[in-house]
Amino acid sequence: MKTNDMDVTLQSRSANFDLSVVVPLYNEEESVVHLIAAIGDAHEQATKSAEESGESLSWELILVDDGSTDSTVQSACDASAGISLPTRVITMNRNFGQTAAMQAGIDASHGELIATLDGDLQNDPADIPKMVDHLRANDLDLLVGKRKKRKDGLILRLIPSWIANRLIAKVTGVKIRDYGCSLKIYRASIIRQISLLGEMHRFIPAWIASVTHPNRIGEIDVNHSPRQFGQSKYGISRTIRVILDLVSVLFFLKYRARPGHFFGTLGLAVGAVGVLMMGIVMFSKLVVGEDIGTRPMFLLGGLAMLSSLQLICFGVMSEMLTRIYFDSSKTSTYSVRETHGNEASSNARLVNKGSSDPVTHVQIRRAA
Repeated sequence: MKTNDMDVTLQSRSANFDLSVVVPLYNEEESVVHLIAAIGDAHEQATKSAEESGESLSWELILVDDGSTDSTVQSACDASAGISLPTRVITMNRNFGQTAAMQAGIDASHGELIATLDGDLQNDPADIPKMVDHLRANDLDLLVGKRKKRKDGLILRLIPSWIANRLIAKVTGVKIRDYGCSLKIYRASIIRQISLLGEMHRFIPAWIASVTHPNRIGEIDVNHSPRQFGQSKYGISRTIRVILDLVSVLFFLKYRARPGHFFGTLGLAVGAVGVLMMGIVMFSKLVVGEDIGTRPMFLLGGLAMLSSLQLICFGVMSEMLTRIYFDSSKTSTYSVRETHGNEASSNARLVNKGSSDPVTHVQIRRAA
């Protein structure tokens, strides 16, 4: 049965699950059958363990086809009929990218927790139950898988990943050793406070740290398998994109609500260099008596001072636009986890005014 986007959203809000498993797919017709079977086995094992401990556990599986050109959708629909796990297959109009497919799955989910993993069978669905238990036991908002004994190529995958992980951790301050692992468990109320745009899925721990404390982000070893079918969608070219995205992440994490500080600081630094250059030139002219008309430093100093003025003015305009954005979109610069005390119930209702989700979080959407 085919449903439109609105129907998918309404259906997903009509049921409650303990865990939503979201899997983006792109040309994985051979892998998806085995993947669905593995997720079904993991669900059955988790259900048995929950029943033995006297608990209830409900999962849903959301497969998002990101504009595949093969028979991925048909294979997914056929395979999902063979498992007891409630499953939906969402098809995108075209290939929007892994980040967009992941966001579509998160938007369509309605679980207390959300698990994401790749559709190429390199992530092991059997790791999901232990990750859920670890997240709950340690009261985390995000648990990231760390691939042990990675089965990837050294030159094209391992070395670029090693460099990227350390660079991202250094810049963002979130000490995760494997940012590239797609196997993650989130609290839905946290991940829904951010919007994943562009190719920002690899920076999810950094985005999460903007709405919760880094101490509530954990990491755990998970299994990793070599790709069995098809070809990898990643290459060495992604290193360049990681660097460019990292600049955007750094700006939005530290200067989203105060862009004037970024451009103003840069402008003052450039202006100081310009003043120093012009001071040296003027000393040469007035004290030493040298001709400065053709000296490069004279031109560079003047250009630096002009650039400084432009950057400061740009910072002021950015501050004005930021205030217009927050006022017009009613977007908050903070989020509330919960309220304690005699007035907790009334405060919770005020926090969630206009929201249909039963959580005590201010719902904010991040522009990236």
